Amino acid sequence: MKRYLFLTHRWLGIALCLFMAMWFFSGVVMMYVGYPKLTASERLEHLPGLDAAKCCIGLDEAILASGMDDSPKGVRLTSVSSVPRYVMTFDKHRVVAVDAQNGKRINAVSASDAVKAASAFSKGGEVTYLDLVQEDAWTHSKALDLHRPLHRVQIQDGDATLLYVSSLTGEVVRDATKTERVWNWVGAWIHWLYPFRGGLLDKYHHDIIVYSSLAATLLAVFGLAVGIMRWRLKGRYGNASKSPYRAPFMRWHHFLGLGFGVVMAAWIFSGLLSMNPWKVFDSGGKPLDELAYSGGAIEAKNFPVDLHDFLHSQSAESGRALELEWRMLDGKGYYIAYEGSGQTRIIPASKNERPRAMFPFELLEASGARLVPGARVAHSEVLGKHDFYYYARAPHTMSGHVEKRLPVLRLKFDDSNSTWVHLDPYTGAVIGKLDTYQRTKRWLFALLHSWDWPPLLKQRPLWDVLLILLSIGGFLVSYTGIVIAWRRLKRKQGKCDRKGQPASSVSGAAQEIPS
Repeated sequence: MKRYLFLTHRWLGIALCLFMAMWFFSGVVMMYVGYPKLTASERLEHLPGLDAAKCCIGLDEAILASGMDDSPKGVRLTSVSSVPRYVMTFDKHRVVAVDAQNGKRINAVSASDAVKAASAFSKGGEVTYLDLVQEDAWTHSKALDLHRPLHRVQIQDGDATLLYVSSLTGEVVRDATKTERVWNWVGAWIHWLYPFRGGLLDKYHHDIIVYSSLAATLLAVFGLAVGIMRWRLKGRYGNASKSPYRAPFMRWHHFLGLGFGVVMAAWIFSGLLSMNPWKVFDSGGKPLDELAYSGGAIEAKNFPVDLHDFLHSQSAESGRALELEWRMLDGKGYYIAYEGSGQTRIIPASKNERPRAMFPFELLEASGARLVPGARVAHSEVLGKHDFYYYARAPHTMSGHVEKRLPVLRLKFDDSNSTWVHLDPYTGAVIGKLDTYQRTKRWLFALLHSWDWPPLLKQRPLWDVLLILLSIGGFLVSYTGIVIAWRRLKRKQGKCDRKGQPASSVSGAAQEIPS
């Protein structure tokens, strides 16, 4: 049995040591340069203020122009090429844009339209149209599926920024600077095995990550077991060492493996769990009932104020909003105004109420109680600081695009999955849902993989130093494994050349395993 443990570790190492080294190196890169994304705050920074003089048809006309039979799930009034435009989402597969000046549905965004949108986004900078792509190295994110295909436009700025423009709404939905692109070739692009995205292997991408990570986890665990078995607790080997290996790389591989093996196994295993293999983190529960939470559909009757007059009055009172969002809560209509500072204002659609900064927590709790059908709120709390399940990360990180403002309302339900929901008082939005399975994933993936422990995240650069040192250790274990694997294969090839026939793997291995 011991022999097969040694042999399994050896041949898994030969197959995966390059992958392992790549994962540790690219992981350090990702600590500082993330996969390209356009965050909400970055997008708003490039928008002009909504001008009442240029705007707008009413919500009823916009919904009618959309040509859709059902009410939209979300409505925004934004700017594309400095012209106001309605963007309406009907579900995760359908989005429709309507010109807010002439009331015409945007059926197709041409290359010239994309150039105009990119030029406005870059504040009049020189742009060059490249092509129309379904997906490329910087647009693998599922969040972009709603906007594909994408127009690709180059800005002639200092960082050769690529902009991706939605072919359905005309909005810029992603930017990728040259700095991001260069570092990502040795960062997220290889860390997430994106070379296997696209082409013939695209449908196998998920399985490639899952099973290579599973094999790498076994490699680390078996290696740790072998290292412990070969370490002499009492006395020393004939070479006066606790390790039986005389060759320098074998000895260092043994020492480093014992020192970093547990961390390596934890990192690779948690990376495997990030893919939700075999749907282990799917509770099978029903989705949140957001229509019950809002208390009604987004319809013109719930927003009786004339939009032109509304924008004019708001501009006079507090300056131009960069974007408006229509929001229903407890059966009443509200406008959420997004401003350049990243702040939001809540403006009731009725004329009798004044704007406010936040929704009352009592209103949010009463409406939020309807989110989980058949369950009641067992506990509610207002968080005034981040904790283990609600915390902020840097924008470039994988979850950093989701803004985590404070305070926030947390509702805990008594359903079978012990569902938690976070509600944003600044917009009324449902920020996230966490059930027992997802909270378990928080421990097994985010904590083990990124060390997202709030007290440690606050102690930077301690967090950086720890992760870099551990990554260097994992890289060195992998590097010594590469050298050992290369020498092993060369020696095996030499035996084949001398004998004219393949050598026995098992017998050859048995000669090298210390007794």
